[in-house]
Amino acid sequence: MPRVKRGVAARSRHSRIVRLARGYRGRRGSVYRVAMQAVTKARRYAYYDRRLRKRYFRALWIMRIGVAAREAGTNYSTIIGRMARERHGICRCTLAALTNDTAEKLQYDG
Repeated sequence: MPRVKRGVAARSRHSRIVRLARGYRGRRGSVYRVAMQAVTKARRYAYYDRRLRKRYFRALWIMRIGVAAREAGTNYSTIIGRMARERHGICRCTLAALTNDTAEKLQYDG
């Protein structure tokens, strides 16, 4: 059976990981073995934080809608309940943007 040489494949695989770890401090950015661990952990954090970002933005939108609702003399749950009952297809993101825009326009007019 002939000998299999994998120098090119290994080099490209290693250089790809080290390229991903560029900018890391110390051996994490230059040594393949350490860079592999750092990149794996970074990717795990990235995956987790993409989900976390959605959670944070939803909380932010709810806060903004709640503030605008209190300024209008009602509360958040009443507004969301009415929208659900009347089946408006508007999401919290859009509603928060609308309340933000209206507040700015009111400030300019006032």
